[in-house]
Amino acid sequence: MRVPPRRVADCPWYLRPFFWNQKRKYGAVLQAALLWARAPRLFLGVAFLYGMIDRRSSPIDPALRSLITVRISQINHCPFCVDINSMTLMKRGVPEEKVQALAEWRTSPLFDDRERAALDYAEAVTVTGAEVTDGMFAALRRHFDEDAIVELTGLIAFQNLSSKFNAALEVPPQGFCRLPAPAPAPDHEKPVRTP
Repeated sequence: MRVPPRRVADCPWYLRPFFWNQKRKYGAVLQAALLWARAPRLFLGVAFLYGMIDRRSSPIDPALRSLITVRISQINHCPFCVDINSMTLMKRGVPEEKVQALAEWRTSPLFDDRERAALDYAEAVTVTGAEVTDGMFAALRRHFDEDAIVELTGLIAFQNLSSKFNAALEVPPQGFCRLPAPAPAPDHEKPVRTP
């Protein structure tokens, strides 16, 4: 990691319940959380926002939320996020075969039209220089009402925040699951590198 994580013992008392819950849920405190803990108030805001996005009453079903988070993590080259979100995806009942095929969702028969519309939109929002087209939005409207589209957009924005944070700081995977194959760049993702 580019910045050492804070030790749990050095964190403010009000963050310790989050770490306790992570240890209970994942078997370990998340290294990414210990990085966010270097800015405790920011950590609280991010944790609260995540809780609102990944709540039971979300109009976006849990498996689709996880498909979206894994795909965004692949695009943003965040092995930690791919690791933890793939584990969550499989816990939500998605077979490993589908997780492994996620990078090829456009051609894989494992994805339905609803998932394709959401993944297409997620890629367009994620990839710099890509555009959300009227056609994409029309496809979304066939499967989601306006409130669900707002929630989906919030999820996409949050996962971009999370995966870009973790990728920039080189948070390594914590071994929660076997990582899906590296993702090829979407057709509209042709980054231009400058010296």
